[in-house]
Amino acid sequence: MSDARESMLARIRGALADVPAAEAAADVAVAREYRRTGELDAVGRVAMLIDRLLDYHAEVRRVGPDAVADAVDRACTRWGLNDVAVPAALPAGWRPTVASAIEDDGLTATQLDGIDGAVTGCAVAIAQTGTLVLDGEGVCGRRVLTLVPDHHVCVVTTDQIVELVPAAIAALAPAVRERRAPVTFISGPSASSDIELSRVEGVHGPRHLLVLIVAG
Repeated sequence: MSDARESMLARIRGALADVPAAEAAADVAVAREYRRTGELDAVGRVAMLIDRLLDYHAEVRRVGPDAVADAVDRACTRWGLNDVAVPAALPAGWRPTVASAIEDDGLTATQLDGIDGAVTGCAVAIAQTGTLVLDGEGVCGRRVLTLVPDHHVCVVTTDQIVELVPAAIAALAPAVRERRAPVTFISGPSASSDIELSRVEGVHGPRHLLVLIVAG
C-alpha cells in the first residue's frame, strides 16, 4: 500500500512539474469561511448522530459504561455470530462472552472472511453526517478489520461525538500528519444502488452495523 501511494504521488508531482510558481498551492490563500464549530450541546450532538445513523439503516443502542459487553452479546446472539475479530487494544468490557473474541494479530483477508463479525471502537463520530471515523490503531483496529466481516459493532463514547466535519478533521489531523493514519469513514452499513436505485447492502463491507453509544 505504501509503495502504491508513493508511486501515485510521484506521478502527481511529475504532472505538476511545469506549473508556474505563482500558481503553486502554497502561494494560494485558501478561504475557510465555512462554519468550523458547532452550536449543539452534548445532548443535541447525540440526538443528531442517532437520527442520521438510523436514516442510514444502522442500528443504534444507548448503553451505560458497564453494559457494553451485554449489548455486544445480545447482538452476537441475535445475528448468530460464533466468532468476532477484535483489536488487541479493545477493552475487556467491550468484548463478547457468548462468541469467541479473536484478537487481530495480522489476520489475512481470507481469515477475516471466515469470521462472522468485528467489534471495534472509533476515533471520532460526526453527528451532522452520521459518520463513524476509524483511524487504524488502538480500539479502532486495522482498516481491513471492519471491511471484510459481514457484521460490525462499533462502540462510541459521547465525548467522541462532534457536530461538524471540520471538527472531526481537526481531531484526526495529528494522526494523519504523524503516522499517515489510514482513516476510514463509515456512514451506515455498506450499501450501493444500481441504475434503477435499488439499494443493495453488503456490497463492499458489513451488511449490518450496530452502534453502541456509551454515556460518559
